Amino acid sequence: MLIPFNKSCTTVEHGFPHQPSALAFDPKLHLMAIGTKSGAIKVYGAPGVEFTGLHKDTTAVTQIHFLPGQGRLLSLLDDNTIHLWELVAGASREVGGVKKEGVVCLQEVGNYSLPGRPGIESCSATRVTVLLLLKSCDLLCIGTEGGGVYFLELPRLLLKDNHTLTSADLVEKCLPDDYRCGKSLGPVEALQEHPQQAGKILIGYSRGLVVLWDLSSRHIGQLFLGKQQLESLVWERSGNLFVSSHNDGGYAVWPVTNGNTCNQQPVSSTIPYGPFPCKAISKILWRTTQTGGGMPRASYGDRHCLTIQQDKDHITLDFTSRVIDFFTIHKFDDPSALVVLLEEELVVIDLQTPGWPSLPTPYLAPLHSSAITCSCHISSVPPKLWERLVNAGKAQQGRHWPICGGKNLAPPPKQQELLLTGHEDGTVRFWDASGVALTPLYKLSTANVFHTDCDPSDDPQDPSDDPDLQQEEEWPPFRKVGCFDPYSDDPRLGIQKITLCKYSNKLLVAGTAGQVIVLGLSDERSDHLVDVSVVDLLQDREGFTWKGHDRLEPRLKPAPFAPGFQPLVLVQCLPPASVTAVALHAEWNLISFGTSHGFGLFDYHRRNAVLARCTLHPNDSLAMEGPLSRVKSLKKSLRQSFRRIRKSRVSGKKRTITTPTSKVQEANAALAEQEEVAPVQRRIEPRSADDSLSGVVRCLCFADTFLRDGTHHGPTLWAGTNSGSVYAYALEVPGPSESSVCVEAVLGKEIQLMHRAPVVSICVLDGRGKPLPDPYEASQDLAIAPDMTNTHSVLIASEEQLKVFSLPKVSAKTKFKLTAHEGCRVRKVALVVFSSTAQEDYSEHTLVCLTNMGDMHLFNIPGLRPQVRYDCIRKEDISGIASCVFTKNGQGFYLISPSEYERFSLSAKVLTEPVCSVQLDRPLELTQTRTGVFLPLKCISYPLQPTRTACCGTKLEFRGCG
Repeated sequence: MLIPFNKSCTTVEHGFPHQPSALAFDPKLHLMAIGTKSGAIKVYGAPGVEFTGLHKDTTAVTQIHFLPGQGRLLSLLDDNTIHLWELVAGASREVGGVKKEGVVCLQEVGNYSLPGRPGIESCSATRVTVLLLLKSCDLLCIGTEGGGVYFLELPRLLLKDNHTLTSADLVEKCLPDDYRCGKSLGPVEALQEHPQQAGKILIGYSRGLVVLWDLSSRHIGQLFLGKQQLESLVWERSGNLFVSSHNDGGYAVWPVTNGNTCNQQPVSSTIPYGPFPCKAISKILWRTTQTGGGMPRASYGDRHCLTIQQDKDHITLDFTSRVIDFFTIHKFDDPSALVVLLEEELVVIDLQTPGWPSLPTPYLAPLHSSAITCSCHISSVPPKLWERLVNAGKAQQGRHWPICGGKNLAPPPKQQELLLTGHEDGTVRFWDASGVALTPLYKLSTANVFHTDCDPSDDPQDPSDDPDLQQEEEWPPFRKVGCFDPYSDDPRLGIQKITLCKYSNKLLVAGTAGQVIVLGLSDERSDHLVDVSVVDLLQDREGFTWKGHDRLEPRLKPAPFAPGFQPLVLVQCLPPASVTAVALHAEWNLISFGTSHGFGLFDYHRRNAVLARCTLHPNDSLAMEGPLSRVKSLKKSLRQSFRRIRKSRVSGKKRTITTPTSKVQEANAALAEQEEVAPVQRRIEPRSADDSLSGVVRCLCFADTFLRDGTHHGPTLWAGTNSGSVYAYALEVPGPSESSVCVEAVLGKEIQLMHRAPVVSICVLDGRGKPLPDPYEASQDLAIAPDMTNTHSVLIASEEQLKVFSLPKVSAKTKFKLTAHEGCRVRKVALVVFSSTAQEDYSEHTLVCLTNMGDMHLFNIPGLRPQVRYDCIRKEDISGIASCVFTKNGQGFYLISPSEYERFSLSAKVLTEPVCSVQLDRPLELTQTRTGVFLPLKCISYPLQPTRTACCGTKLEFRGCG
């Protein structure tokens, strides 16, 4: 092994954090933190600036609070523990051959939990409900369910017992008799420090009471006798007023005056969307204006909303998932952006642009806005194609991204990389996967090729076009915001396979209803009719009736297509089963596609069907039912299984009838018995030809190789099925000048693997044992020309073994029985290039296999000698294994949740991981935790430059209900 492999390691996570539970923002460092239910903390700044911390226990993060400018943050977990984290300097790193100093990482430096009081209710009484960090950043106020408020010294995490306040201590004694009425004040729901007078704190109790507490004198300054259950508090900038929001969907404005120790009535009380019962206002922000309310329960109880008001402008943002938290980015009280963390996405509203539009996110995009059904990675994207994709995706533009803290130290990528994801709603999304931030570039929709239930022509009349409808404005003024939409209008639109030729700008997309679309890239908008061709894969075979879904009906009139990839031709497979494999050879203008019934070959330049081959076995009845009929199929297969069991119990009493098929199976079994088996190997049992879905086409491959004889090479098509069959066709492809001559396909070879294991991958190797270059690479001198003088070979990977056959005789050269050795089955196979870290111009091709156990096996080619094995994905993570996609340079992606890709690298040279720094406003001293442990902080400690800001009289309010 000449190339050093990297231990299979996670380098970065792309996408939106799964199950977010907390949000925080550092206004000095411009960093945002998100906590999750699995105990992770992720800190984000400018694109490429990311830090991740994991708590020891997988407990939900319920609150996060930054210590502004210090690079420190506090996290509260669901187990009632408080943790202190710091951005600390790590060792210098070499990135791209350049030594980088000052690389920063996130590290936990201490934790604390409130001591319980004696008694049965000790746990609940000291359970933390709310945290408040004072502006001095040296004291943390802790509100609890028992009504007590505790104070913790920072950063040492020491409890200040002399500051502790309990509701029964001083508060209840000062209440009027008619307000006490024997009721408890309830948990502490809100804590807010006075904006002008340090040490004065508003303490809000669940029952509705609000106390203005003077921390230095331990004296109650004023009581506010609210009678409605409290949700949150917020100060007005001057400190003369504050607002309380309540569970009835209303809010109240309270005056803070000297001399009046007991205030029983607010200045104003409003339920904006009343008078009917409304949802609670769980959080309210006041930027020099009045505040807002929750949605009416009866009509909008299922809505997730946040309201923005400024004078007469009033918008209710309507989200498709629950609101977790939100904050504004502002200088003094002049907000520039509103950041809303939802359960399934992050939404940023531009408050400086009229109409308050949403901003596109350079990272944290919801990959699962529609469920991901397939993916494809393209490396070394040509600059011209990249530029055209970027221009096609510029339809939605916004101003500068407001979360811009930190500095990305990673060098610019040497090449541009694309990640293409297919989705359930018929869209294909293009992502910039060149660096740490997975940035959306362009979205393609295939729905407008067909007549669906969501046709624009079927939509009701636009209210703006009807003066009668304009008179009745909707109230509340809802606006749909966000792109998360998990519901597909038509499941048949789902994308199943994608392949892209980066040199010819041709894209091949195949879907759930047997639709195969060839698209070309255009910089101009176009209105045109898409050509349609139908390919019958059953070839009039008798005895088979399709019981699944209908095909999608193509549009019969010209349709508008935006700049970007536009459809050229639609090939409809019949029966309209889900497409299971595709291949594209743009140099020959050919596409191939396979389903559970067979495979076809189509010339998209001449709009001509070249080949249709049915691969169904006579017993493949399950293949005729489609995915929407699997419930009935399950019942049927269970009945058949019980019948087979009953038959097997009495089979010894009956004489077996010899048939040609059984003779072949007996011969294969005899050969298997005679074969020498190593002691470490497990015996592979031959599979029955009667297995359901044996005709499913698993892989397709184009290759210019030797098939008919050893002296003449030419275009070929290879297809592998679920039953271990491999079909090889010799193709006659006319030249560019022979436009009237059609492509011809002749069956050259047919291989049946002895154990009938499904064929996962087929790859033709040249005379040097290297995979053939992609279309156009050899003809345009973009890659080393293949060796056409020595014997070629074909590598066939099944679920159970890897095998290399020589061409054109198709005689076995070498094999490796993965199932026999490891007891696992192959799920994904890729040929990747590993580059040397010592020699710039040296590289090797290696075969990478991902098994159903989640481990990676690396083999050299063509010898199939095992190189190394790594554990990568948990074997229980079936969806993660199924979603894995490899890059050509030794990296890979797989879904760790519906909204997140995890990126890993097997290459010692190619790594994509965050390398960043942050300027911290923190003294150069040792941090001492409450246990007396000193932690050195050799971090960057540059004070932030003060910025001049102007106070604006703009009035904005933000209120949210989850």
